[in-house]
Amino acid sequence: MSFLLGSCSEKKNKNTNDKESEAKRPNIVFIMTDDHAAQAISAYGHPVSQKAPTPNIDRIANNGAKFLNNFCTNSICGPSRAVILTGKFSHINGFRMNGETFDGSQPTLPKYLKKAGYQTAIVGKWHLHGKPQGFDYWNILKDQGNYYNPEFIHKNDTSIVNGYATDIITDMGIEYLEKKRKKDEPFFLMVHHKAPHRNWMPPLRHINTYDSITFTLPDTYFSKHENQVAAQEQLQTIYEDMYEGHDLKMTISKGSDSLRHNPWKTDFNRMSKEQRIAWNDAYRPKNDAFHDANLTGKDLAEWKGQRYLRDYMGTVAAVDEGVGKILDYLEEQGLTENTIIVYTTDQGFYLGEKGMFDKRFMYEESLAMPLLIQYPKGIKKGTTIDALTQNLDFAPTFLDFAGAEIPESMQGKSLRPLLSGNNPDGNFRDAVYYHYYDFPAFHMVKRHYGVRTERYKLIHFYDDIDTWELYDLKEDPKEEINLYGSVEYEEIQKNLHEKLKSLQKKYEVTEEEFKTTPKEKVEQVYRNFARLAGEDPETYPQEKNLSLN
Repeated sequence: MSFLLGSCSEKKNKNTNDKESEAKRPNIVFIMTDDHAAQAISAYGHPVSQKAPTPNIDRIANNGAKFLNNFCTNSICGPSRAVILTGKFSHINGFRMNGETFDGSQPTLPKYLKKAGYQTAIVGKWHLHGKPQGFDYWNILKDQGNYYNPEFIHKNDTSIVNGYATDIITDMGIEYLEKKRKKDEPFFLMVHHKAPHRNWMPPLRHINTYDSITFTLPDTYFSKHENQVAAQEQLQTIYEDMYEGHDLKMTISKGSDSLRHNPWKTDFNRMSKEQRIAWNDAYRPKNDAFHDANLTGKDLAEWKGQRYLRDYMGTVAAVDEGVGKILDYLEEQGLTENTIIVYTTDQGFYLGEKGMFDKRFMYEESLAMPLLIQYPKGIKKGTTIDALTQNLDFAPTFLDFAGAEIPESMQGKSLRPLLSGNNPDGNFRDAVYYHYYDFPAFHMVKRHYGVRTERYKLIHFYDDIDTWELYDLKEDPKEEINLYGSVEYEEIQKNLHEKLKSLQKKYEVTEEEFKTTPKEKVEQVYRNFARLAGEDPETYPQEKNLSLN
């Protein structure tokens, strides 16, 4: 018996060694925003971000790795989060689009980490059905969440927390690190922000931060979407489809604080009297100046683009400050050396490219996700990674660093070899698969799927249309020239079709995923969105005819 149990001294040494071993396993702080375009992170060098830099987010890139070709599998919030939690494509984890229900009882990343001895926590945006499972601690936004005085759900209680959502979530993350975790066990903390999601309400301190900045609008801002049927029929163009009150904070007349079309009133009505006064005092002078200018056509469309970017970057500024607070806290507590810090978002986002906002499309701005990771023990400073990676890979990566087994059911790959420089053949992945399902729905982006290689992209749009698009990203990085059917690209097109089929087979995509919607339902949804936009539903669907002359 003494041989089996060991002496007290032996047991003590074993426990001590176990704790030392536990202490060496890296902590993981996973910061994720909602709809944060790579164009709005200055580490990526886009002109917009150079006028509105993000120095704290850039710290992660400078101290670790920056991914240049990281992509989502399904560019919409809830499904992307489900992919990240499960390491499986939407059709496998069961959450393809809004309106479906995520099965929280299935195996997920936090459950695997808990089993491996990690403390698990999430604060901020959950945006999946039901309460979080697999977490020791959670305090999440109700539904989509609001920027001002948001409601949070913790256990069985829902309560309003006064303040600005980004600041509140940041403070909750630091409070967890300071007071709610066990100091002798590794932890996995998800700090998930609402910002910079629609409707881009900056904190009071940043309402006017970028008013003097004129951002460069993309040269595709007035795109005609030639030979791109799905892009022609979308409803997410800045100057045609944004709600002038809710999204652009435009008022009905000079001297008035009453907003133009604002179908979701809770975002503003929930502000305190003091917050609303400060808000109106900040917006009124610039709205009055707009009324005096009496803009029309192209000038009005460009003004809307500037208003959008200034508000969007104002929400990003608060995120960057929050990242700085967390980084500073980790440094002050001596946790930086043994902590993997990740910054990403749930998908890409349009900042006026092709005239659009939102995401959903397989075009680059929507498909590409910024991803920055630092870990002093395992990642060399200033590393850049151009391999084709996806949000599908996040869960296997965290499990790999945690020393936990990666389940065979996960469809992603660990990024650890790329981060450690231990991927000698350079052949991490030769193509990524994408599939978007959420139609008919907000913004009316057609269902589509496709394949992206290092240079080429093939997309099939389907449901109430049936069209293919092919792009040479080297010759046409802005994806303006649809080459599908081109004799010059005949062999490339054939190879891409074959690659697409092989990926669909590999990822177990069945005919079930290609269902279409009855025509009458599509038409009804168009009419519903016309009503929401304050327009005549009997004129939908209709061609957009905004005069830009």
